[in-house]
Amino acid sequence: QVQLVESGGGLVQAGGSLRLSCAVSGSTVSINQMGWYRQAPGQQRELVAFISRSGSTYIADSVAGRFTVSRDNAKNTAYLQMNTLNFEDTRVYYCYVWIGSSKYWGQGTQVTVSS
Repeated sequence: QVQLVESGGGLVQAGGSLRLSCAVSGSTVSINQMGWYRQAPGQQRELVAFISRSGSTYIADSVAGRFTVSRDNAKNTAYLQMNTLNFEDTRVYYCYVWIGSSKYWGQGTQVTVSS
């Protein structure tokens, strides 16, 4: 049973930073891609960033230059460092992992940016 536990969300002022963590437990052998989506109420889920097992990364244009993604394979944990946050970053952030041909999701963590 694979479980993803997210942490690090919360309320932050515009211009501030947060770091999200996504810890994976259970059948963690061969975790491949780890990444993050985000979603606002009434909108589709948007891919934010992902990182492969080898360390190759993708960052969406909307957050490029402000967000970085990383992972610690020894801890089975992915991180999303979010800097210079603005109101448009207010979303629920969901982490995911691919293990084999299966995709698993975290429970989501709310990020709220205040002006």
